[in-house]
Amino acid sequence: MYLFFKKTLIVLGAIIAVVILFLAALWLPVFNKSRPVEFGVSFSKSYADYLELDWRETYLAILDDLGVKSVRLQSDWDKTEIAEGDFDFSALDWQMVEAEKRNVKVLLVVGKRQPRWPECHIPEWLVGVTSSETDERLLEFIKTVVLRYKDSPALEMWQVENEPLLNAFGECPPGNINFLKQEIALVKSLDSHPILITDSGELSTWRKTAHLGDYFGTTIYRRVHSPYFGHFRHFFAPAFYRLKAKLVGLLPEKVIISELQAEPWMPDGKESRGTLADQEGIMGPEQISKQIEFARQTGFPRAYFWGVEWWYWAKIEGDDSIWNIGKNIWQP
Repeated sequence: MYLFFKKTLIVLGAIIAVVILFLAALWLPVFNKSRPVEFGVSFSKSYADYLELDWRETYLAILDDLGVKSVRLQSDWDKTEIAEGDFDFSALDWQMVEAEKRNVKVLLVVGKRQPRWPECHIPEWLVGVTSSETDERLLEFIKTVVLRYKDSPALEMWQVENEPLLNAFGECPPGNINFLKQEIALVKSLDSHPILITDSGELSTWRKTAHLGDYFGTTIYRRVHSPYFGHFRHFFAPAFYRLKAKLVGLLPEKVIISELQAEPWMPDGKESRGTLADQEGIMGPEQISKQIEFARQTGFPRAYFWGVEWWYWAKIEGDDSIWNIGKNIWQP
């Protein structure tokens, strides 16, 4: 018995050593050559409000001062259908029109699960309603959004849900791949624009989500916070994400970085305000520059920055260094 356990430990140790060496090898420069990337940004009105910014001013600064040409917008269900059948699209209408004026391309998210906490944005009037009835209402809402914006000259692509099968994060019911396929089929039946499906870059294998849409989106969060370990940095190399894509049969040109972390992940999990110094100690100009190069080394053709509202907040607070890094991307 002793010899059996000894041999088992030796084998396990060898396997672990091989895995560590393999992951370390992925950092070799030969696997991480810098390639051109088209950068865009995600914009959330709710997050701008949370940072106590004028959300319209912030959005226009992103389009005009930064010069962004690709933006991911969202159609938060709880903010749009405040009561059953009572829609307020005024904020999203305005964002779409301003994008149209500037020939900015829009990736528009539809569904109950959208960017930003709590992930699932279900209206309060559906509290206590059965899941099947909620699903029916959701399909009607998606239909309303698609029909409203499908003819916008700014619209480039739909994103159906946000990390829809990621059950490890967010205040959401468990993901349902069969219902997700219904949502995708609905959007396809209403409009011909391509569809993006997203998943976590670090917490998922992508096996179930890789081929559900026309394009696949991965998140990249490299400096995160755990209640058990505090802040830590993921050790994955850029080539790791490209390898994952290959293992599930995805061509690099069909993969988009849907969320490239470019703001601090604060301890309470909700990007708490803190001081500017506290936040930049976690994700400052040097880290942002490294994130940009990391994205270029993945080999994926497009990346959307996550946290541009925070860049503007930092600028208002007196530090425009990160904002200027962004300006150098779109106005070299």
